[in-house]
Amino acid sequence: MKNYIKEDDPFIIPTEDLKLIQEHFGNVSNKYPHCSISRMEIPPRWNEPFQTPEFDEFILMNSGRLLIVIDGEKIELNEGESFLAKKGGRVKYTNPFDFPAVFWSICIPAFSLDTVHREKKFGSLLD
Repeated sequence: MKNYIKEDDPFIIPTEDLKLIQEHFGNVSNKYPHCSISRMEIPPRWNEPFQTPEFDEFILMNSGRLLIVIDGEKIELNEGESFLAKKGGRVKYTNPFDFPAVFWSICIPAFSLDTVHREKKFGSLLD
């Protein structure tokens, strides 16, 4: 067995909201449970429901801007900046801007639909 994994063909995770998720490592792409590393492209005016994950999520912005609402506070993340949403925080990622946002997401342990605890409704930015 090799002591490394080289990923040259990330798994494209299907979405219904025009968000592009390219998972290089994680539960979906190669059953790696310790962390997930994904490149995200989010279209303009994109929105998702709040979630309260059981994992830490690091965001590294490549281009564009991302509006993050966490525990009632709004934070704008710009190109070259990074952010850590600690597990247990109620967080929502949005792109209310007129241009796409590209960033890397690193979740520890790996992202899972069973541990993200995404809410059913979208709600407003602060509810």
